Amino acid sequence: MMVRLETPGEVAAIRIVEEIAFGRREEAQLVDDLRAAGDAVFSLVAVDDGIVAGHAMFSRMKAPFPALALGPVAVLPECRRTGIASELIREGIARSEAAGWAAVFVLGDPAFYRRFGFDVGKARGFISPYAGPHLMVLPVGGSELAITAGPIEYAPAFASLE
Repeated sequence: MMVRLETPGEVAAIRIVEEIAFGRREEAQLVDDLRAAGDAVFSLVAVDDGIVAGHAMFSRMKAPFPALALGPVAVLPECRRTGIASELIREGIARSEAAGWAAVFVLGDPAFYRRFGFDVGKARGFISPYAGPHLMVLPVGGSELAITAGPIEYAPAFASLE
């Protein structure tokens, strides 16, 4: 398996992965909308035997420091529990750090994302419509966040999700 940046020829395959993984079209549309709005910072694919088996999107967001939003993360059902999502997330975190971002926010299952260092407690001071037990933040670059409270805004495309 190889994790790398998506190519333009993989957009349709990514849409299929998102739709199958989530069992609906909304997350696939979110990915398309983030790209179209210029809010996608980088989009990673996991390719296994020439097939796009997983996808993770990192998008621009407004925060008191340079921050990205992770999501959606999708893996084909037959490829789950093989480490694909973990590899996508680790690669995205490494790319975020290398590019000088201060933090990555994610909405998801704390039991899963905690293993990468995402922390619900560190996100508690941030004001967002998504604030709550599933909003987490990961400081990147080896230091803690200089600012631990204030408003954050996901890209406008996220508002279309239910």
